[in-house]
Amino acid sequence: MKVIIIGATHAGTATIKSITKRHPKAVVDVYEKNDNVSFLSCGIALTVQGEVKNIEDLFYSSPEILEEAGANIHMKHEVTHVDTINKTVTILNLTTHETTIEAYDKLVATTGSWPVVPPIPGIEDDRVVLSKNYTHAQELIRYANDDKIKRVVIIGGGYIGTELVEAFNVKGRQVTLIDNQPTVLNRYFDAEFTKNVADMFVSHGVAVETGKTVRAFESQEDDVIIKTDAGNFSADLVVMSVGFRPATQLFKDQLEMTKNGALIINDYMQTSNPDVFAAGDSVAVHYNPTGENAYIPLATNAVRQGTLIGYNLTTPTVKYMGTQSTSGLKLYDLNMASSGLTSAHAAELGLDYDSLTMTDNFRPEFMSSTEPVLMTITWERGSQRILGVQLQSKYDISQSANTASVAIQNRMTLTDLAFVDMLFQPWFDRPFNYLNLLAQAALDKES
Repeated sequence: MKVIIIGATHAGTATIKSITKRHPKAVVDVYEKNDNVSFLSCGIALTVQGEVKNIEDLFYSSPEILEEAGANIHMKHEVTHVDTINKTVTILNLTTHETTIEAYDKLVATTGSWPVVPPIPGIEDDRVVLSKNYTHAQELIRYANDDKIKRVVIIGGGYIGTELVEAFNVKGRQVTLIDNQPTVLNRYFDAEFTKNVADMFVSHGVAVETGKTVRAFESQEDDVIIKTDAGNFSADLVVMSVGFRPATQLFKDQLEMTKNGALIINDYMQTSNPDVFAAGDSVAVHYNPTGENAYIPLATNAVRQGTLIGYNLTTPTVKYMGTQSTSGLKLYDLNMASSGLTSAHAAELGLDYDSLTMTDNFRPEFMSSTEPVLMTITWERGSQRILGVQLQSKYDISQSANTASVAIQNRMTLTDLAFVDMLFQPWFDRPFNYLNLLAQAALDKES
């Protein structure tokens, strides 16, 4: 059996490991247009600010390791055309510029995503950069260590943007965050949480400019002028971080896609062509809180889906469970984590929902120290099915988001979470864990 895999980032690397382990007789050819594999882009900001000392540590695999596992790795080879009817791919060797055509029995599309680059006049200025891959990371680190770069503007207040705000701020740069949404982290947390983040940025000297849309960049000799619909800003460096799009152009008019180009897959990672599998940022995921497809480019989804392809390559065996889009973020000393829907997103979708926000200490007040936890729970009216949980504290609440993820995955209700068994020990929590208390407060509101 001949298997061709396009791309070797998170989903591709996981797929290679899974297929070579479970199908050792398969011939696995991997085509990657870059000169590296498995780069953890989530560590870019950590390297910029100096938390990660060596950028090379952000690679968790290599072509050599994947070759040893049993795959044929072709670096700097770009797949330029796919024919899913005749089951062939056309490959361009980026070193020799030779073109070849290869046949396959099974094809895996782990083509990933690429940053959204809006058609803003002047965006081609070299001082307007992206943050996605190893090349971008090297460029950002060089800028972060260049004393001539004093004013940095980050455009986009999602996870990557806010992490870069902190990173350049910690490096002593004058940082401005511009976002066209009313708050930072708009898609991940509700207003009370995002206000805390904005206030924290301001307390560290960051200028937070939300509700502003960038109209143009004007290149000058000494800086770049960012023109918005509500004023102009000057910068030595601009980082664009406004989201991602699936890189699926190879499959246009051949495979079923969502409106934004994400490939639609079934429970076994097969596309509309059963001999073509897909995983990672190139696909739409099954979003459990709504039961619908959604585009949620997270490394956790990519690794999980890529691994499942190995299980399901020849026979549908292990179903994909879907996702709650569980994620976490640490900015300065503030920890944030969430799973499922925010109340704002539930309202946007027109769901019949309710939510409750409260604060409680993570452990008893009689201890020498404790920390308050800001919490929100969102649920479906009537059934009381949990749709989402958000958490924020100086205390590490990250694993509680994983608990919430399991609750949403298993369609648990407020009552289930209110009284599920959790340990009590004063070092760790109260007689009722704070998630128990959150769900109990929601039940009181329901009654």
